[in-house]
Amino acid sequence: MRIGELAARAGTTTRTLRYYESRGLLPARRSGNGYRSYDESDLRLLRQIRTLQDFGFDLEETRPFVECLRAGHPEGDSCPASLAVYRRKLGELDALIGQLSTVRETVARQLARAELAAEAEVPGGPEPVCGLGGDPW
Repeated sequence: MRIGELAARAGTTTRTLRYYESRGLLPARRSGNGYRSYDESDLRLLRQIRTLQDFGFDLEETRPFVECLRAGHPEGDSCPASLAVYRRKLGELDALIGQLSTVRETVARQLARAELAAEAEVPGGPEPVCGLGGDPW
């Protein structure tokens, strides 16, 4: 199939496919007339890349999965390098979840404090101040 058909079937653009080609993720085969030529295995590679990107993986992180498929494995995540990327990504997500939990706890404390102060409604009391402080990250 030609590049336009592959792009349509993958739900992307020809520009994106050319970019993936330039990054070495999509093979660059040419037919006799010079047009790029693709087959079902290329569509499978693209679907793997797009699925991982939808999950938040950057383009370079998809490389081990693509290489695993190219090596003939039935799934892109059945190779040790792919599993290592999964582990690394889970570690990153766990760290972000920890940071967000800390920020959430701080905001919840501030809300509780502010609600108590608002309930007390002390006329002429001190000016409210934000206790959040510096950058939580």
